[in-house]
Amino acid sequence: MPRLQAEPDRSKWVPVTDSLGFRGRRHRKAAIGMLLAQAKRPDAAPASSGGGFTAWAMSQAVPFLMRKAAGRVLVWVWKADPELVVAMAQVQAATSQLRVARASMPIEYDDTDEFRGTYLGLGEKLVMPLPPGGRPPFATYTWDLGTHFVSVTAVCSDRERFGTVIGAIDDLARGIRVIDDLTVGESAPVLGIDPA
Repeated sequence: MPRLQAEPDRSKWVPVTDSLGFRGRRHRKAAIGMLLAQAKRPDAAPASSGGGFTAWAMSQAVPFLMRKAAGRVLVWVWKADPELVVAMAQVQAATSQLRVARASMPIEYDDTDEFRGTYLGLGEKLVMPLPPGGRPPFATYTWDLGTHFVSVTAVCSDRERFGTVIGAIDDLARGIRVIDDLTVGESAPVLGIDPA
């Protein structure tokens, strides 16, 4: 299975994927809170008193789940303000079910622009500064590699500041690349060279 690799600007982004234990707890909690807020409907019931414990428990479990994903999921938060922006990159097998789900998305998700990644080539970019239902603004970048989809989704908690961070989100998405293990057979040896 292909894995993702990225080297974002460390002065702007803090990786959440490999943070364990006490180190990175604040960033993990912020990332999980924002991703949950993005998935939650605006008319949902307010969080119960146990919500804080749930977020904490998830912040402890998420690094192990992402590590188990073996590079198929990468997550970062905005360094200056971890609760402002969270970005998640993932690679998924391009199954027929996933293709049908993508084709069935609402019409507003068809308003994409071309976006060129440094390593992945030409893809699509969708920016939603004012999503319906009062949801937070987000940007999604997608590349169809034939056998796999690579996507980067960034969610911003502040509509007024979304425009100030979109350039950095573009740079992060542009630097995503896919790496894969090569099997070397006896009859056809292959030399793998690190692209860096």
